[in-house]
Amino acid sequence: MSTRPATIVYIAQSLDGFIARADGAIDWLPEPVDGEDYGWGEFIAGIDAIVMRRVTYEAVSGFDFWPYEGVPLTVLSTTMTAVPEHLHGKAEVSSLEPRALLLHLAERGCKRVYVDGGKTIHSFINLDLIDELVITTIPVLIGKGIPLFSSLERDIAWTHLSTETLAGGLVKTSYRRVS
Repeated sequence: MSTRPATIVYIAQSLDGFIARADGAIDWLPEPVDGEDYGWGEFIAGIDAIVMRRVTYEAVSGFDFWPYEGVPLTVLSTTMTAVPEHLHGKAEVSSLEPRALLLHLAERGCKRVYVDGGKTIHSFINLDLIDELVITTIPVLIGKGIPLFSSLERDIAWTHLSTETLAGGLVKTSYRRVS
């Protein structure tokens, strides 16, 4: 039987803990300073697959570029049946539940899976399916929006791995779930 791959959240939040405005907009995220990618390139190079729900997928598919080049993306959806033709081979749709999807990805040889999007992160955390958190805090208060974390059914302990100050005053902190 396959063991599930490691799961990692890599996300930005405002100083007041929001990952997007209430309408999903992320216009408060700063433009990179001097071409800085804040560690994104190194991070994505170590990822075998990406999982997100339809709403997050629709937001990123509207970008001028595809930010996940070379890494297969699975869109969790029960209403969407296929991705647009220009994303064939880059993204696919699945209606599998999170545990089943992770086992399916393990069978494909995936060892590290990037979990993205507020609702996806919430559901994976509540199912105890997140192993690492990499949270970059942006020094801006947006007042209201979609929180990174919502209510939990129980406490989940984390071990601090590192904290790094990035260009523009961003602070990236990494944690690993306590077993």
